[in-house]
Amino acid sequence: MPIMTEEDVRYNLLIKTFASEPEPGFESESEQEFGWGQSWGCRNDVGRLRAVLMHRPGHELHTVDPAKKIEELGAYGDPELGWYWRGSTPPDLPAMQTQHDSLVKVLEENQVKVVMLDDCALGRMKSCYTRDVVVAVDGGAIVCRLGPRVRRGEEQPATRTLAKLGMPILRTIHGTGIMEGGSFAWLNEDTAVIGISSRVNNEAADQFEEVLNRQGVELLRMQVPGFRLHIDGMLVMVDVDTALINPILLPFEFMEELKSRGIRLIELSPEDAPFTINCLAIAPGRVVMSEASERTLEKLDKAGIETISIDYEAVWRGGGGIHCSTAPLARDRL
Repeated sequence: MPIMTEEDVRYNLLIKTFASEPEPGFESESEQEFGWGQSWGCRNDVGRLRAVLMHRPGHELHTVDPAKKIEELGAYGDPELGWYWRGSTPPDLPAMQTQHDSLVKVLEENQVKVVMLDDCALGRMKSCYTRDVVVAVDGGAIVCRLGPRVRRGEEQPATRTLAKLGMPILRTIHGTGIMEGGSFAWLNEDTAVIGISSRVNNEAADQFEEVLNRQGVELLRMQVPGFRLHIDGMLVMVDVDTALINPILLPFEFMEELKSRGIRLIELSPEDAPFTINCLAIAPGRVVMSEASERTLEKLDKAGIETISIDYEAVWRGGGGIHCSTAPLARDRL
């Protein structure tokens, strides 16, 4: 039997004096501020937005070669080099930058901290759509693994940026999981939804679920119809219990699920552009959205939702709107 020395006794007393403390939990406000400098992450999609990750369109758009139009796709692209631009005309970089700057200005005027991406991966010409790379959950971030090669590689600069900020990374989607953040949404503080599509598979959903279940969050899975990519073209929360939806794309069964959970549905006016849905709540009932949405803006106004409208058409031509261009990093709890 080992003999306990005087040094052993002192060591044991030292460890007991400075004992491990599993409580309070990692996500608690006190622990976040003590260990990570502030409360990070989101537990909803409409609480007061405090910090957001963005990237101003830049040199990466020079990857788009106007000579390489694929007529049958109605888009520009090069499958071998791994890029595509879905607009009917090549990107107008000055217009994109002006409109992106306008969005940044609106956010900063509303006391949102805008964190710019630490540059971007070489040639990753869709890097301004930061939503797809990072999803904030309670206490930190999940870094996604983007589906196609045309976007794979955007994850590293996002990870580098989060590390510089000191934001905890709770999970990086790995293995054969593929995930893009435009297909994730909070419905309330206890329920989230992930859209299974050509860009999001069940392996990634399983990994998301592991993180969320430990936080007491239920994760719903919705099958995205056809070759639609993300749910943020079908559904975006605009208030605590209100969603703006596209009823043509959102599965009927899921609309019934939302209603059963007490969520009020405001339908996109058919006269308005589909990317109207791609908006951003910066506080409960306060939303930034495209100005090319006149009738939907009227509907929201009648429903008591305040809107700030901006021109974002040039950015949208690349395949993503206001929601796509913003990855929330911190929101207030409701």
